[in-house]
Amino acid sequence: MTPKVVGVLGGMGPEATILLQERVLQAVDARDDADHLPLLIDMNPQVPSRIAHLIEGTGPSPAPVLIGMAQRLEQAGASALAMPCNTAHHYLAEMSDHLSVPFLDMTALSIARIAQDLPQGSSVGFLASPAVQRAGVFDAALNRHGLRGLWPEQPDPMLAAIRDIKANGPTQAAARMLSDAASELASKGAAHLIVACSEFSLLAQDLTAPVPVTDTVDVLAGAIRDHFDD
Repeated sequence: MTPKVVGVLGGMGPEATILLQERVLQAVDARDDADHLPLLIDMNPQVPSRIAHLIEGTGPSPAPVLIGMAQRLEQAGASALAMPCNTAHHYLAEMSDHLSVPFLDMTALSIARIAQDLPQGSSVGFLASPAVQRAGVFDAALNRHGLRGLWPEQPDPMLAAIRDIKANGPTQAAARMLSDAASELASKGAAHLIVACSEFSLLAQDLTAPVPVTDTVDVLAGAIRDHFDD
């Protein structure tokens, strides 16, 4: 039997990709090196900007680069693929015709996880890039489970915080913005919050919120672990 290995389309951003590795390590009950899970990681910070393409309309589509990364990972032996960038999942439809191994879709998996605990018609608050909302990355999954998405009233602070984290790491200013956005969404009726930007995932474990919070990077780490159990 061919050994399983998950290929990771990384670099969007680099620190978030490293965070996924850490979360995968935490998801495994390991006693020695050999108990951990094999990953192939294409750490490519040169993927065209998703924000430039989707929000600013000034850059090329990342899809061709993402397809090339996926194909290289498959050729290297990946038995499944994962991508710790929520916004980049917008391009999954374009990528799918070029893939021959399963893709662990953390956006769909995260909504399915949340839907287990919520009645239909509930609202889910999104801590995410405005590009995620504009591209409707989670819309199909929300509709499939009968849930509604809620977003912060002002998208600009979210975008500024993402750029701050990319440049300076998880700053206190970004953490305050994320906490304020969480409180705003809960006050609007969000029954559950989803951290749907891997830059914000760097702050998620310290986030205090009045409702439950799910981090898509945690869900993806769990899906990677489960791939090896199938």
